[in-house]
Amino acid sequence: MRNSFTLSLLFLPAVLLAADQGPQYRQNPTSIVTGLGQVQRVYVEPLTGTAAAQALRDLIISSLNSTKLFVLTDNPERADAVLKGAADDKAFEDTFDTDTSLSGRTGAGIYGLTGRSTKSSGGYGAESTAQRESHRIKERKHEAYASVRLCNNLGDVIWSTTQESVGAKFRGASADVAAKIAHQLSMDFEAAKRPAATAMVSPLHP
Repeated sequence: MRNSFTLSLLFLPAVLLAADQGPQYRQNPTSIVTGLGQVQRVYVEPLTGTAAAQALRDLIISSLNSTKLFVLTDNPERADAVLKGAADDKAFEDTFDTDTSLSGRTGAGIYGLTGRSTKSSGGYGAESTAQRESHRIKERKHEAYASVRLCNNLGDVIWSTTQESVGAKFRGASADVAAKIAHQLSMDFEAAKRPAATAMVSPLHP
C-alpha cells in the first residue's frame, strides 16, 4: 500500500505539467492583431444580401485561399481576423438597336438627232429602289458588387474595399469581384509587411 502511494506521488508532478502545457497547436485566444500585416488566420462571415451573396462568399474564400497568404478557417473562434460585409449579383438586359438602309436611283430621258440625210430619236427609262433593315439585339448580363471589411477580434476595422464588375473576358461578374478582392488584399497585405521587413534589415545608425 505504501509503495503504491509513493509511486502516485512520483507521477503526479508529470501529470500536472502535461495538463498545464495543454495542446501545443492552439493559438493564444487573447492575442490581438492591430495591423493587416499581422493577420494569419481569416474567417469569412456570411455576407449580407440576396442568395447570390452566399455564392459570392464561397468565391471570395476560394480566391483568398489561392493567394496562400492566410489560413482560411470555418471556425470564427480560431481566427484572428474576420472578413464581413455585403454583396449582390443582379441580372439585367442590355439592348442594342441597329438601322441599315440601302438606296439606288436611275434616270430617264429622250434624245434626238436630225441631219440633212438622217433623222433618229430614242429614249431611256429610270428606276429607283430603297431598302431599310432594323434589328434589336438583347443581351443578358450580370452586375456584381461586394463591400467588405476585415476586422480583428475586438471588432476594429483594419482593412476594407469595395469592388464591382459586369464580368471579365474569362470570368463571370461574381468571380471577377472575388478575384479583385483577393488581389487588392494581397497587395495591401504585402505593402503592410514591407515596412516591418525593411526596418529589420536596415543598419542601425549611432
